[in-house]
Amino acid sequence: MARPRRTLRPRQLLGKYRVRRKLSSGGFADVYAARDTIEGVDVALKIPHPGLLDEEVLEIFRREARITSKLDHPNILPIKNADFLDGRFVIVTRLGTRTLADRLRYRMSLERALDYADQMLDAVAYAHQKRVLHCDLKPENMILFEDERLRVTDFGIARVVQRTVLSASGSGTIGFMAPEQAMGRPSFRSDVFSLGLVIYRMLTGELPTWPYDWPPPGIASLRRKVPANFVQMLQKALDVSDRKRYQDARRLRDRFRELAPEAEAFARRQRARRRRRER
Repeated sequence: MARPRRTLRPRQLLGKYRVRRKLSSGGFADVYAARDTIEGVDVALKIPHPGLLDEEVLEIFRREARITSKLDHPNILPIKNADFLDGRFVIVTRLGTRTLADRLRYRMSLERALDYADQMLDAVAYAHQKRVLHCDLKPENMILFEDERLRVTDFGIARVVQRTVLSASGSGTIGFMAPEQAMGRPSFRSDVFSLGLVIYRMLTGELPTWPYDWPPPGIASLRRKVPANFVQMLQKALDVSDRKRYQDARRLRDRFRELAPEAEAFARRQRARRRRRER
């Protein structure tokens, strides 16, 4: 039996899905925008590279798909289907408008950043309550929809990526990964670290990097935007020692919700001061 072509073509039919265009390509999978010709909805097709799939990895996928199917939350993107279609393993989800990574290319208000932060924190807090780790929280895995709803995707799938790509390469940038996770010891605190990095990136435009010395680049911008106790919250989330961080995303979310109104009030006062100086 001939192996299917790796790259799908526009208008190619894959099962009931008609391909529209390629959205992205990474070390683990290609992602395509497509149309469900039966349900009449737009979907994203994530197709892992064939060379990464053996029976053991597929069994991990099956197990993780079962876990993910139990995560019923408005800010978690559910898997519509995960199956073989025309010789390819395909993971199907609803198609958003863009990723948070795309949105970060443009200026973002503090209020919008806080809204996105609240949504991602609530999603991961819910997963942690269900005893599910994400392990790959980053802007590319946060999908935005028309109503500014943010949905976190790739729950469970991230652990398959770790096993196949990261363990095979043993190299690469840490990016949004906690130090202990890069050494093979992920925990709920690792997801907290990644969430802290995403929020810091939204608020400052800077991404702290190893060895994560405090204060990181962008701290002056952060201090102009939010009060000191909000900065301290992020500092705790980004502590290089996992034992000093928030225990899980629920505790980080709860602290964030205590401080977010103060941050918004702080921002309003800062804007009022600037307007007075400009008169």
